[in-house]
Amino acid sequence: MLPGFSSPAASFDQPFEMLAACHDRVRRSLRRLTLLVPHLQAHGNDAPARQAAADVLRYFDLAAPHHHEDEERHVFPPLLACGPAAVQAAVRQLQQEHREMARAWAALRPGLQRLADGEADTLDEADAGRIQRFVALYEAHLRLEDEQVYPVARQQIDAAALPAIGAEMARRRGAPAPGMQDLPGRR
Repeated sequence: MLPGFSSPAASFDQPFEMLAACHDRVRRSLRRLTLLVPHLQAHGNDAPARQAAADVLRYFDLAAPHHHEDEERHVFPPLLACGPAAVQAAVRQLQQEHREMARAWAALRPGLQRLADGEADTLDEADAGRIQRFVALYEAHLRLEDEQVYPVARQQIDAAALPAIGAEMARRRGAPAPGMQDLPGRR
C-alpha cells in the first residue's frame, strides 16, 4: 500500500517550524514517489497508484514551489548578505539546485500525469530513472539545508522579522495572516 500524507502541526506564526514541516512533507512525497515504481510493477496502475501520482503531482506543483520561494525570499538573502563564507557557498548551491529541481520536475511530471489520469499503465524506464535522479537531488538538497543552512539562518535572522516573514508566506498562499486564525468568524 502506498502511504498517504499527514502533516506535523506548524503555523505561519513560526516560519522556521513551517519550513521544517515542509521538509517532512517533501520527504514523505519523495518516499511515495519512490514506492510508486514497485507498486506499479506489482499491481499496475490501480486506484492507489493513481492517487499516489495525483498526490505527488499536487505537492510538487503547488507546495514545493511555495517552499522554494519562501527560502529564496526570506532565508537565503540574509545569509548571502552577511553569513559565513561556507554558508554563502551552500546557499548559492541551493539556489542552483532549485533551478535543477524545477527542470527535473518538468521532465518527470508528464509521466506522472499520465498515470494520475489513467492514460498509462506504468512508467517507462526513462521515467523510473528520472524519479531516481529527482529523489537523489532533493534528498541531498534537504540535507544541506537542514544541516548547514537552516541552523545558521535560525541564529542570524532577527526574531523581530519572523512575524512579517510568516505573514508574507501566508499571504502568498491565500491563508490567514498569523494570529488571524483564532479571531471570531475565522473558523
